Amino acid sequence: MATTISWDIANLERETSDGYVYTAHYTITANDGAYQAGAYGSIGLERPENLIPYSSLTKAIVVGWVKDKLTAEKVADIETALENQIDEQHQPTKASGIPWNQ
Repeated sequence: MATTISWDIANLERETSDGYVYTAHYTITANDGAYQAGAYGSIGLERPENLIPYSSLTKAIVVGWVKDKLTAEKVADIETALENQIDEQHQPTKASGIPWNQ
């Protein structure tokens, strides 16, 4: 099955005087229909030259900021790690427990 990766914004921290968003809290979810893996992060954002009004921000805009700040290489690393977690769920290579309680 193909794995679908979704980026979302959990919360934004902003200055109330002008709406400048200085921190974005984001989530990434990987789902293949049978298993799911996720990650959460926060990233600081610099004040842009052209401030978009807070009420005009969309999820797509802010996710773009997060991905740009992380860099394409880091985004790919995160997504690969989540796909690896799903692969591990399909075919576990590690386990825990005690043999007398199985």
